Amino acid sequence: MTSTEFTTADGTCTFVPAPTTPYQGDIARYWNNEARPVNLRLGDVDGLYHHHYGVGEIDRAALGDPADSAYEKKLIAELHRLESAQADILFDSLGAIGRDDLLVDAGCGRGGSMVMAHQRFGCKVEGVTLSAKQADFANGRAKELGIEGHVQARVCNMLDTPFETGQAAGSWNNESSMYVDLHDLMAEHARILGVGGRYVTITGCWNPKYGQPSKWVSQINAHFECNIHSRREYLRAMADNRLVPNAIVDLTAATLPYWELRATSSLVTGIEEAFIESYKDGSFQYLLIAADRV
Repeated sequence: MTSTEFTTADGTCTFVPAPTTPYQGDIARYWNNEARPVNLRLGDVDGLYHHHYGVGEIDRAALGDPADSAYEKKLIAELHRLESAQADILFDSLGAIGRDDLLVDAGCGRGGSMVMAHQRFGCKVEGVTLSAKQADFANGRAKELGIEGHVQARVCNMLDTPFETGQAAGSWNNESSMYVDLHDLMAEHARILGVGGRYVTITGCWNPKYGQPSKWVSQINAHFECNIHSRREYLRAMADNRLVPNAIVDLTAATLPYWELRATSSLVTGIEEAFIESYKDGSFQYLLIAADRV
């Protein structure tokens, strides 16, 4: 595999592996260039920079009066609270994790979930991303927090990670599995997890009962340059790779308030309607699936 030179935020040069396919190159460029306020301003609230969405009821008392000059700031803080609540739900599903365990975040983004996982479990957390800029950002935040020995992001393909077979006690994809082939992804998670290890994904997926991906799902695919899978495909790929689901939780109703609130903010990106309408018409679902490695 060839490498390309990348200058990190502190001015040092490093070499990162080149994407193995043209599509991976497109995705790496997409996320290297991404700087949406909806991701950065929410992360500025407390330094946890997420790349996923939120769940839970809106705290209307915390928002206060929309006519108040501080309302938009409170709205951003509320959206961020719901995103962190989503990560907590994922961690709740990982089971018992010890301080000596390793957790792997496949598609770690700017590293907010890795920091939260380390703060919760006290263990080492490693993430992978195709974006050198995301990895640099995540590692910079870990250094600022003094946890660089426990939290690390690497630039690599989540289908071909550097972890040893059976090394991880838990792993997850938090809204990142739509960028890869599911059978290849589940095979890699099954490889790196020890027997009894837990895999969790939270993802949007199209509903097979709808028949085919709806126009809203197609819009989401185009917006994020991804390929959303069906619920059935997740379960089939897990079954084929010794990952046995122990929980399937429909979070669709729980995530809708987040999207409806976000659609009223100054941070709209134009994709809010597609999420809201697809959740309402049943063509799109927001699921948590937890599975044990057997």
